[in-house]
Amino acid sequence: MKVADLAWPRQAGPLSLRPPTPDDIAQALTWRNRPEVTRWLLLTTVDPQAYTRSWLEDDPDSLGVAAHVDGQLVGTGSLSIGDAMGQVHDGDGTWSRAQGSLGYTIDPAHAGRGHGTHLARGLLSIAFDELGLHRVIAGCFADNTPSWRVMERIGMRREQHGVKDSWHAELGWVDGYTYGILREEWT
Repeated sequence: MKVADLAWPRQAGPLSLRPPTPDDIAQALTWRNRPEVTRWLLLTTVDPQAYTRSWLEDDPDSLGVAAHVDGQLVGTGSLSIGDAMGQVHDGDGTWSRAQGSLGYTIDPAHAGRGHGTHLARGLLSIAFDELGLHRVIAGCFADNTPSWRVMERIGMRREQHGVKDSWHAELGWVDGYTYGILREEWT
Protein backbone atom coordinates (compact mmCIF):
# COMPACT_ATOMS: atom_id res chain seq x y z
CA MET A 1 0.00 0.00 0.00
CA LYS A 2 1.10 3.58 -0.64
CA VAL A 3 0.67 6.68 1.51
CA ALA A 4 -1.81 8.07 -1.03
CA ASP A 5 -4.03 4.97 -0.62
CA LEU A 6 -4.59 5.34 3.13
CA ALA A 7 -8.17 5.84 4.36
CA TRP A 8 -9.00 8.81 6.61
CA PRO A 9 -9.85 9.69 9.31
CA ARG A 10 -8.56 7.00 11.65
CA GLN A 11 -8.67 6.65 15.42
CA ALA A 12 -5.65 6.42 17.71
CA GLY A 13 -7.08 6.19 21.22
CA PRO A 14 -9.04 9.41 21.77
CA LEU A 15 -7.37 11.06 18.76
CA SER A 16 -8.78 11.40 15.29
CA LEU A 17 -5.94 11.44 12.77
CA ARG A 18 -6.19 12.86 9.26
CA PRO A 19 -4.08 14.78 6.77
CA PRO A 20 -3.71 18.40 7.86
CA THR A 21 -5.76 21.19 6.32
CA PRO A 22 -4.60 24.80 5.89
CA ASP A 23 -6.68 25.65 8.99
CA ASP A 24 -4.89 22.94 11.00
CA ILE A 25 -1.50 24.32 10.02
CA ALA A 26 -2.54 27.89 10.82
CA GLN A 27 -3.66 26.69 14.26
CA ALA A 28 -0.44 24.68 14.79
CA LEU A 29 1.58 27.79 14.00
CA THR A 30 -0.03 29.54 17.01
CA TRP A 31 1.90 27.19 19.32
CA ARG A 32 4.67 25.71 17.09
CA ASN A 33 7.04 28.67 17.61
CA ARG A 34 6.45 29.01 21.37
CA PRO A 35 9.59 28.53 23.51
CA GLU A 36 8.22 25.50 25.39
CA VAL A 37 7.77 23.74 22.03
CA THR A 38 10.82 24.96 20.12
CA ARG A 39 13.09 24.05 23.03
CA TRP A 40 12.96 20.46 21.80
CA LEU A 41 12.83 20.97 18.02
CA LEU A 42 15.70 21.14 15.57
CA LEU A 43 14.34 24.33 14.01
CA THR A 44 13.52 26.89 16.67
CA THR A 45 11.53 29.07 14.31
CA VAL A 46 9.89 28.42 10.98
CA ASP A 47 8.69 30.65 8.19
CA PRO A 48 4.88 30.29 8.24
CA GLN A 49 4.55 30.07 4.45
CA ALA A 50 7.32 27.49 4.05
CA TYR A 51 5.98 25.51 7.03
CA THR A 52 2.48 25.48 5.54
CA ARG A 53 3.76 24.39 2.12
CA SER A 54 5.83 21.58 3.61
CA TRP A 55 2.82 20.16 5.48
CA LEU A 56 0.42 20.43 2.56
CA GLU A 57 2.63 19.27 -0.33
CA ASP A 58 1.89 15.89 -1.85
CA ASP A 59 4.96 13.75 -1.17
CA PRO A 60 4.68 10.00 -1.79
CA ASP A 61 7.42 9.32 0.78
CA SER A 62 6.05 11.45 3.58
CA LEU A 63 2.90 11.46 5.66
CA GLY A 64 1.76 14.36 7.81
CA VAL A 65 -1.18 14.05 10.18
CA ALA A 66 -3.21 16.40 12.30
CA ALA A 67 -4.39 14.96 15.62
CA HIS A 68 -7.77 16.13 16.93
CA VAL A 69 -9.78 15.52 20.08
CA ASP A 70 -13.43 16.51 19.81
CA GLY A 71 -12.63 18.54 16.70
CA GLN A 72 -9.79 20.50 18.33
CA LEU A 73 -6.21 20.23 17.04
CA VAL A 74 -3.95 18.89 19.80
CA GLY A 75 -0.86 17.90 17.82
CA THR A 76 0.83 17.04 14.56
CA GLY A 77 2.80 14.01 13.50
CA SER A 78 4.89 12.88 10.58
CA LEU A 79 6.20 9.68 9.06
CA SER A 80 8.97 9.93 6.47
CA ILE A 81 9.61 6.79 4.44
CA GLY A 82 12.88 5.80 2.84
CA ASP A 83 15.27 3.02 2.02
CA ALA A 84 17.19 1.16 4.67
CA MET A 85 20.98 1.16 4.53
CA GLY A 86 22.14 -1.23 1.81
CA GLN A 87 18.59 -1.91 0.65
CA VAL A 88 18.50 -3.57 -2.75
CA HIS A 89 16.14 -3.23 -5.68
CA ASP A 90 13.04 -5.47 -5.85
CA GLY A 91 13.07 -7.88 -8.78
CA ASP A 92 10.09 -6.26 -10.54
CA GLY A 93 11.76 -2.93 -11.25
CA THR A 94 10.42 -1.03 -8.23
CA TRP A 95 11.89 0.00 -4.93
CA SER A 96 10.12 -1.06 -1.78
CA ARG A 97 10.65 1.55 0.89
CA ALA A 98 11.46 -0.25 4.14
CA GLN A 99 12.21 2.27 6.87
CA GLY A 100 10.26 5.08 8.43
CA SER A 101 11.18 7.96 10.69
CA LEU A 102 8.51 9.37 12.94
CA GLY A 103 8.05 12.70 14.66
CA TYR A 104 5.33 14.35 16.73
CA THR A 105 4.56 17.65 18.39
CA ILE A 106 1.83 18.33 20.94
CA ASP A 107 0.20 21.68 21.69
CA PRO A 108 1.48 22.63 25.18
CA ALA A 109 -2.12 23.33 26.24
CA HIS A 110 -2.82 19.61 25.69
CA ALA A 111 0.47 18.12 26.96
CA GLY A 112 0.58 15.52 29.70
CA ARG A 113 -2.65 13.77 28.64
CA GLY A 114 -1.17 10.89 26.66
CA HIS A 115 -1.78 12.47 23.27
CA GLY A 116 1.85 12.08 22.20
CA THR A 117 1.70 8.36 23.01
CA HIS A 118 -1.53 7.86 21.05
CA LEU A 119 -0.23 9.90 18.11
CA ALA A 120 3.07 8.01 17.93
CA ARG A 121 1.27 4.67 18.32
CA GLY A 122 -1.11 5.64 15.52
CA LEU A 123 1.82 6.46 13.24
CA LEU A 124 3.46 3.11 14.05
CA SER A 125 0.21 1.33 13.20
CA ILE A 126 0.15 3.06 9.81
CA ALA A 127 3.84 2.26 9.24
CA PHE A 128 3.61 -1.43 10.06
CA ASP A 129 -0.02 -2.50 9.61
CA GLU A 130 -0.84 -0.43 6.53
CA LEU A 131 2.42 0.37 4.74
CA GLY A 132 4.27 -2.82 5.71
CA LEU A 133 7.50 -1.08 6.70
CA HIS A 134 10.30 -3.20 8.13
CA ARG A 135 11.55 -0.69 10.72
CA VAL A 136 10.75 2.72 12.22
CA ILE A 137 13.16 5.04 14.00
CA ALA A 138 12.82 8.27 15.97
CA GLY A 139 15.20 10.58 17.76
CA CYS A 140 15.22 13.26 20.41
CA PHE A 141 17.51 15.32 22.60
CA ALA A 142 18.46 13.23 25.65
CA ASP A 143 17.04 15.90 27.98
CA ASN A 144 13.62 15.72 26.29
CA THR A 145 12.27 13.23 28.82
CA PRO A 146 8.61 13.41 27.70
CA SER A 147 9.59 12.46 24.14
CA TRP A 148 11.79 9.49 24.96
CA ARG A 149 9.19 8.25 27.44
CA VAL A 150 6.63 8.24 24.61
CA MET A 151 9.01 6.18 22.48
CA GLU A 152 9.56 3.68 25.27
CA ARG A 153 5.81 3.49 26.04
CA ILE A 154 5.06 2.48 22.45
CA GLY A 155 7.66 -0.30 22.50
CA MET A 156 10.63 1.38 20.84
CA ARG A 157 14.07 0.55 22.18
CA ARG A 158 16.88 3.01 22.73
CA GLU A 159 19.49 2.02 20.19
CA GLN A 160 21.91 4.88 20.52
CA HIS A 161 22.99 7.42 23.08
CA GLY A 162 25.09 9.89 21.14
CA VAL A 163 27.39 11.97 23.33
CA LYS A 164 27.15 15.63 22.32
CA ASP A 165 26.04 14.58 18.83
CA SER A 166 23.08 16.96 18.57
CA TRP A 167 23.09 20.74 18.16
CA HIS A 168 20.61 22.50 20.44
CA ALA A 169 19.93 26.15 19.58
CA GLU A 170 20.03 27.26 23.24
CA LEU A 171 22.35 24.74 24.88
CA GLY A 172 24.93 24.04 22.18
CA TRP A 173 26.14 20.45 21.76
CA VAL A 174 24.01 18.04 23.78
CA ASP A 175 23.44 14.30 23.96
CA GLY A 176 20.86 12.72 21.68
CA TYR A 177 18.94 9.44 21.66
CA THR A 178 17.89 7.29 18.73
CA TYR A 179 15.08 4.76 19.13
CA GLY A 180 13.92 1.98 16.83
CA ILE A 181 11.37 -0.79 16.48
CA LEU A 182 10.94 -3.61 13.96
CA ARG A 183 7.63 -4.72 12.46
CA GLU A 184 7.88 -8.12 14.18
CA GLU A 185 8.22 -6.33 17.55
CA TRP A 186 5.08 -4.26 16.96
CA THR A 187 2.01 -5.51 18.80
